[in-house]
Amino acid sequence: MKNNSVGSQRIARLFDAGTFVELGAYRKRPDGAATGAVCGYGAVNGRLVYAFSQDSDRQKGAFDILQAEKIADLYSLALKNGAPVVGIFDSAGAYVADGASALSAFGKFLASVSRASGAIPQIALIGGTCAGLAATAAAMFDLTVLIDGKSQLFVNAPFVVGKEVGTAEFVRAKGLSSVTVAEENEAFAALRTILDLLPASAEEGVTAADSADDVNRAVSSADVAELADTGSLLEIGAGYADEMRVYLARMGGVPCGVVANNGAITAEGAKKTARFVGFCDSFGLPIVTLTDSVGVAVSSAEEGSPLAAALGKLAMTYANATAAKITAVIGKAYGAAFTLMGSKALGADVVYALPTAEISAMAPEAAVAFLWNDQITETTTRETLVSRWKAECASPEAAAADGSIDDVIDPSELRQRICAAVYMLLEKSNGEPARLHSNLPL
Repeated sequence: MKNNSVGSQRIARLFDAGTFVELGAYRKRPDGAATGAVCGYGAVNGRLVYAFSQDSDRQKGAFDILQAEKIADLYSLALKNGAPVVGIFDSAGAYVADGASALSAFGKFLASVSRASGAIPQIALIGGTCAGLAATAAAMFDLTVLIDGKSQLFVNAPFVVGKEVGTAEFVRAKGLSSVTVAEENEAFAALRTILDLLPASAEEGVTAADSADDVNRAVSSADVAELADTGSLLEIGAGYADEMRVYLARMGGVPCGVVANNGAITAEGAKKTARFVGFCDSFGLPIVTLTDSVGVAVSSAEEGSPLAAALGKLAMTYANATAAKITAVIGKAYGAAFTLMGSKALGADVVYALPTAEISAMAPEAAVAFLWNDQITETTTRETLVSRWKAECASPEAAAADGSIDDVIDPSELRQRICAAVYMLLEKSNGEPARLHSNLPL
């Protein structure tokens, strides 16, 4: 690198020591000024990664057509070689004096991000200000890392719409921050962790790495932290729609996406999960779903979200996903929650249930009131009928009998069974088996 600017320092911190190679270092604007971005490639944890870092020390990182061209060239190489792109955003905005050229520059940038979407992972770090169309571009990345007290992500400036807009806390609550950290060193550690949990490209897909954590390790609960390989768990989108928690993790050395819910499914929770499941499917990450939900949220506010459309997104994403899908019902699965949370009907490859799971078309109390209310007597109480409903109509054995689940398993074996299913599905085909023709009998 040719200087020690903020952008150069940041990009050096991302890569393994001594591996970064800068691209386009000598490119200049017509007036001789350097453009506000450092671009190049190197190794992160020994794997090829491309990156650009907007440089607030150069024209305050102002975005111009030259910066767009450098980033477009970077993307072209990344796509040709099937490797991730990390974008470090820190810019005051467009190079306004360039007029329409500056606007076209943003269009070129957005087109680069769009072409790469779903082909190679794109991870953004908001290192300072990310405004206007730059914020739009960052939102198009697969994952976004923000720094409390430092990152600002907004379309319209806070002085126009309110001073709280754009802060890391505000953005996290709106679901646009995948990971939020306290300071910049943690942000680079998060980037390296994310890259380690993702394949280089959709074409590469996932592979099993050696795991120091025993795949047959017994577990005492269905908590995600206990099920995942020790030290591999990274929550995505914490602080937004927390009734639906999503994670990147390793299961027996295999990178996976994990969805775990606890409570009613809201519109925001459904959108959060649909986006995450779609992301995992793009790169072939097995999708592990842990279901514990009383159903969908009930309120006029939720209906106005609109809830139906959000649930539709969730259903379509699960149904269309071709990655391995493993589901475990670990608690309640009432009504639409059972269907929407990675059910066999939506294409799950393997579905387990714990012995204590409750799978019912509606809450047992509601089912008794709706269907068995006339059976309540002085000797047969409502509570008795609810218990009977749970035993006869909502048991995992009843769901297994009609093929809705594959097995009722010992809770201590949950990690072992999930890992076994992940291994079994590593070579899952997305279509008809490859063959020239059938082999006819004699």
